[in-house]
Amino acid sequence: MRGSLTIIGAGRVGRALGRALREADWNIFGVVTRNKPSARRAVRFIGQGHAFAGLSRHAVSAPNILIATPDSAIANLAQELARISAEEWQGKTVLHTSGALASDVLAPLRDFGASVGSVHPLQTFSGIGVPPLEGRVFAIEGDPGALKLARQMVRALGGYILQLPASGKPAYHAAAAMAAGQVLAIMEAATTVMMSLGIKRRDALRALLPLTRKVLDNFERIGPRASWTGPLARGDFSVVGAHLAALRKCPAEFLCAYEQLNRLAARVLSQNPEHTLAELSKLQMEAKAMSKSMGRQG
Repeated sequence: MRGSLTIIGAGRVGRALGRALREADWNIFGVVTRNKPSARRAVRFIGQGHAFAGLSRHAVSAPNILIATPDSAIANLAQELARISAEEWQGKTVLHTSGALASDVLAPLRDFGASVGSVHPLQTFSGIGVPPLEGRVFAIEGDPGALKLARQMVRALGGYILQLPASGKPAYHAAAAMAAGQVLAIMEAATTVMMSLGIKRRDALRALLPLTRKVLDNFERIGPRASWTGPLARGDFSVVGAHLAALRKCPAEFLCAYEQLNRLAARVLSQNPEHTLAELSKLQMEAKAMSKSMGRQG
């Protein structure tokens, strides 16, 4: 056995990591959830461990604790853990799985001698089975002892270690949110625009997904600027203006997002960002003037 730990919280992440670690020869001592039935379900999914309903000294008697609760619960949980077992934290290691929070949120346990840190798998968890973790990035930070445990876990899972400063967690997580959730929002918005023309969803996806996949492949293979395509990349501002006019028929967020994404592209992709941004500002002013004119005519 590589190590023994208790998992607090058995949602998508807690269950998946518990099962993956158990399969990697770790000993899952216990799983703690709010009630016994959910703890038992988690234990069955993981394949090992005692089911605990709520916190107790026995539940957290393992030398290592992995907190996989929602971010909003971690601070209160740390205080409660310190309260129920204050004198027993010396020499223990506690990790949480939040992507945005640093190890400082576990300060009440550090104050009683625990080594604290965080280990965040940069992966989506659907709740169905265990997603592939081999080769995935795990962001880690914290005290030396916690970093040692985090490295052992990540290596056992076949992951790639990305060590961060504690102060860098919010920016790291913002980048991940942009690359995942916000890209999804853009794709769904683009699909919705296509469907507004009477195009079936499956046909819209058939048109858009290969385009996006190819751009991402190029981004990885030849870099961002060489992969940049479309009217803004070509400096064809008249086409961008036509896009702005067309998107005025959509909910306001569509036009706003398109305008701001163009400005973001100008900043990070253009060879001459200030010129491109100035041209985009002209288009926005022209579009607003036209909108006001049409309003008066109406």
